[in-house]
Amino acid sequence: MPIVLHLPKTDPPPRSALLEAAAAATIALCLDERVGVGGEWHDAFVNWTGARIRKVARRARGAHWRAACEVPGVTAEIAGAQARAFVPGPVGELDSRIHRLQIGGTDLEHDDPGPTRPDLPVLWVNSALDMTLGKAAAQVGHASMLLAGAMNVDDVFTWSQSGFDCSVRDAGSDLWHRLEGLVTERRAIAVRDAGFTEVAPGSMTVIAVPGERP
Repeated sequence: MPIVLHLPKTDPPPRSALLEAAAAATIALCLDERVGVGGEWHDAFVNWTGARIRKVARRARGAHWRAACEVPGVTAEIAGAQARAFVPGPVGELDSRIHRLQIGGTDLEHDDPGPTRPDLPVLWVNSALDMTLGKAAAQVGHASMLLAGAMNVDDVFTWSQSGFDCSVRDAGSDLWHRLEGLVTERRAIAVRDAGFTEVAPGSMTVIAVPGERP
């Protein structure tokens, strides 16, 4: 699944907001009605989920971003940050408007977005791994998928009403240790990476904690 992050040259969005948009766009596409049986994206999506699920994040600005938005997919915007997730498919069949975009390159400084909202899921990123923006975007996309899969239908519907809004935060070693405890207690969901890029196989990259019910 390609994910494109909108990174304008001037006044780029905060890193945390861009990662939140990437997570929201990913799960929004996965639960889009066009993915359902009989939908125009159904076959491509089923082929993807039936094989090795991978995501690759790229970046775009200006005309390249506008061109990317013409390719079938779903865009999420959170706090002015935009990311678009695209219908999955074989790498060799990737639309040229996406294929030409850079995977690496521009990163963003880590920011401090403040406290999280208790009613929203929080995707905690393992800061010890020092992942690039693109790698982190793919990982929070994985996390939003796994979290939705672990939630009941009513809670997923409630989450969808907010546009799959969530909080993405960095977790230092002490907090990460406590979060691992929540995973053991099955109160949180962990993403373990296959290790194709940047991190070792089996690395726990993100821990997703569901929001509190009202």
